[in-house]
Amino acid sequence: MARDVYADRARMALFAAEIGWSSLVARAMAHPWFPWRAASVPLPSRLLFAPHDLRTGDPARAGEFYAGRYSFAGRLVLTDGVSPFDMEPPSLEWARELFSFGWLRHLQAAGSPIARAHARALVGDWITMRGHRLPFASAPEVAARRVMSWLTQSPLILQDADPGFHRRFIRSLTAQVRYLKSVGPNAPDGRPRLACALALGLAGLCMADQGRLMRTAQKRLIDELDRQVLGDGGHAGRNPGTLIELLLDLLPLRQCYEARHVAPPPALLNAIDRLMPMLRFFRHADGAFALFNGMGPTPADGLATVLAYDDARGRPVSNAPYSGYQRMEAGGTVVIADTGRPPPVSLSLEAHAGCLSFELSAGRHRLVVNCGLPATGREEWRAVARQTAAHSTAVVEDTSSCRFASAGALTRLCGTPVLGGPAELHVDRGGRGGADVLRASHDGYAGRFGIVHQRSWRLSPDGMRLDGEDLFRVAHGEEFSADQPGRYAIRFHLHPSVEPSRASDGQTVILKLPDGDDWAFTAPDATVTIEESIFLAGGSGPRRTEQLVISGVARKEPRVEWTFVRLKALRE
Repeated sequence: MARDVYADRARMALFAAEIGWSSLVARAMAHPWFPWRAASVPLPSRLLFAPHDLRTGDPARAGEFYAGRYSFAGRLVLTDGVSPFDMEPPSLEWARELFSFGWLRHLQAAGSPIARAHARALVGDWITMRGHRLPFASAPEVAARRVMSWLTQSPLILQDADPGFHRRFIRSLTAQVRYLKSVGPNAPDGRPRLACALALGLAGLCMADQGRLMRTAQKRLIDELDRQVLGDGGHAGRNPGTLIELLLDLLPLRQCYEARHVAPPPALLNAIDRLMPMLRFFRHADGAFALFNGMGPTPADGLATVLAYDDARGRPVSNAPYSGYQRMEAGGTVVIADTGRPPPVSLSLEAHAGCLSFELSAGRHRLVVNCGLPATGREEWRAVARQTAAHSTAVVEDTSSCRFASAGALTRLCGTPVLGGPAELHVDRGGRGGADVLRASHDGYAGRFGIVHQRSWRLSPDGMRLDGEDLFRVAHGEEFSADQPGRYAIRFHLHPSVEPSRASDGQTVILKLPDGDDWAFTAPDATVTIEESIFLAGGSGPRRTEQLVISGVARKEPRVEWTFVRLKALRE
């Protein structure tokens, strides 16, 4: 235990030093005296074209902006005639959304002269106050999003603009591209660094006279795509939602290459080809993504948009070994399981301790889920949502299978990465009697409690029955010691649309679904309790729900068998 503590402190100190250095570099580069010649990007004579924005705009929000109502990340700010950039941000999330300028798409959707004039006025305010040098606004990912938004919405901003405004816009955009070119290699790992490469790639293609920038951006983009998009199409950070966001950026970039009559780099095309099938892998029949590792409500419009570009539209793969996920499907029943290690420390800020958790759906309804994260107020719920107890898996001694950085001064700088967790995982996939069988185990509790958790799933060929087993094995030795801790709770979080109730036998739990296609849950020789839970990933925010819980002690009841079965199958 002491060795783990010291190792965790060393990992956290190293990670904090890297983040601190990156932040220092970013602030220095945002300073007006920074020598921009180090990242020379020539002032373009013009913009050649604008990338296509695949994200949907809401014209109603344009009217709210015009009335001085700016609602981002669940917080509303009334400006009363003052520029929103002069307001005190109510939260970091609100500031990031405002300074990223993604909301320009709502003004574009309005398509009115007033909306265009308002967009131009807001961008003009930003340029005048040199907003890109503000602390929140100079974060590399925020700056990258802003550059992409300005390029994408440049027709909205520049239509009917006078020559003076046009020149100021081009100068400000170029200064921000220079900043990204300098700060990109030092941006935080993962999506921020990839966003910088994407923004530079779009800028090099859309701005005239940028041959050198195009070459630099393409090299960085290739490096990041090769590193972050795994062989099976998953992202290295293991958040399924990242796939949608990446494709919403990569597809327009591919279109820009085509518009310039330049061959896209093979790494870009290969990444898109790998990402597309994984969209279907994580998708339940109701269209929602499985809730693993930071996934929240599924953006239905964005998902539908990127799926329209999928030419193959084939059956999802069942095995994603690089990402660490498995999928089982039969007769309209879908099981998606997390069987992977936590990502590297630098990519683990959103990772959850959900190893061997799973989600179960039947037809258009989800039965078993993980708690997920809400669309807004994520930071308030993140610490709870990342715990193993918020997932449909086994929890030992009320402890998560991953070790997160403890709250303190360092975490305020660099967040709470995963410092340790399951290292040895064994996954076996096969068949028995025509049924799909999956078995996996992890050692996330071995070091602290001497326990290895093993879980098995068996899905019948007709999808009418899912048999499972949780086994708690001794990590070292042949049997548990008398004083060895090993209390466990096996949790099955239910979707809010599921109504659990006791059957007449007192052991079986009936799971009522809205369409009447009810299921039953039973665990022979075990006591099943119905407890309160919360579903965080609801479209309208967190919702109350319930969970099924089986409790025990590993040395006394090391094996627990359980079954989900369609009541229709029992009647037949």
